Amino acid sequence: MAIFNLSINGKKQQIDTDPDTPLLWVLRDHFNLKGTKYGCGIAQCGACTVHVDGVAMRSCSLPISAISEQKIKTIEGLSETGDHPVQKAWLSHDVPQCGYCQAGQIMSAAALLENNPNPNDGEIDAAMNGNICRCGTYLRIKAAIKTAAKMG
Repeated sequence: MAIFNLSINGKKQQIDTDPDTPLLWVLRDHFNLKGTKYGCGIAQCGACTVHVDGVAMRSCSLPISAISEQKIKTIEGLSETGDHPVQKAWLSHDVPQCGYCQAGQIMSAAALLENNPNPNDGEIDAAMNGNICRCGTYLRIKAAIKTAAKMG
């Protein structure tokens, strides 16, 4: 066990846990942040995507020991009121169906737009590659990202 000082959604947090514990389980089990989902456990589906210093990362395979002074943002920290441009665009395009992948999809899209406010189709495809939606709402996801880009 080791003590880790974290910054999660703008709040300083401390945890005593095994250094190999995946960030996903720290978020869900220790800090009760349930928006980040467990999908595959091998960083292939994207359901567990969070931001680490603004970069979309798969939290299911990222050991807590790999996080030092970096800032972690989960879906709960994206917007307190759900009014982030990506969240608003998601609703306007009626993207969610089952909803399981949506937190990871939204976090990947938000990271893309933070670094590239006007992505083209190829850049959207590259950024969203590996975020799996079993319901197949990929066309609506892409349309929502384009709308969010226009919203700025």
